[in-house]
Amino acid sequence: MRVISVNVCGIRSAAAKGLFRWLRRQNADFICLQETRSHEDQLAEHDVQLPGYHGFFCDAERKGYAGVALYTRHRPQRVVRGFGVGEFDREGRYLEAQVGKLSVVSLYLPSGSAGPHRQASKFRFLDAFEDHLARLRRRRRHYILGGDWNIAHRAIDLTNWRSNQKNPGFLPEERAWMDRLFGPAGYVDAFREVRPEPGLYTWWSNRGQARAKNVGWRIDYQVVSADLAGRARAATIYKERRFSDHAPLVMDYEL
Repeated sequence: MRVISVNVCGIRSAAAKGLFRWLRRQNADFICLQETRSHEDQLAEHDVQLPGYHGFFCDAERKGYAGVALYTRHRPQRVVRGFGVGEFDREGRYLEAQVGKLSVVSLYLPSGSAGPHRQASKFRFLDAFEDHLARLRRRRRHYILGGDWNIAHRAIDLTNWRSNQKNPGFLPEERAWMDRLFGPAGYVDAFREVRPEPGLYTWWSNRGQARAKNVGWRIDYQVVSADLAGRARAATIYKERRFSDHAPLVMDYEL
């Protein structure tokens, strides 16, 4: 089973750069998109269709902001938009498709980089989402949460870790939250199960030649519930073509 996740930094922009032409060739079962920056009714004249897939959107109330989408070959029995916290559900950050006993989630965490007020919002999200993850653990379902988590977990996950320890995305409080996620909370960083080596990033600044020099951050993850630990078989960060400032994360599982 193949799952692809990517922050598109505007679904219409990414489509114009060929994202959906590329996706049609990937034979994915689930595709998780973040930061769509569009309402579904604005997409009629854009190349965002995937034949053979069911497509779902969770848009932010504010136009041109946030939003997530999820495409699946398998018709879901249920689609869940939001995780029950109004502040973040209005921003379109959580979309879950339930297929049998499997749930695949397209997730977009706040970045915190726009200023202290946004970092405060990010901390509120982390607190609320930690509670939601605990509720998910009590359900008899398998979970794959693919998306832009906007946190580099460890020093291996970004190039200049020493100089970024006071910056959003690598703050001690954020990394401690990830420690709990992959520790007591019982979730697994599926990518690191199969790709433990350094220098693997999914986002690069548009400044300078960060992408060409591979001065990046790994902030896009596929996080799985404990019962799916060890099921990842392959992981690739696709960098040959540039659809946004993030690269697609392609993962294959044996389920």
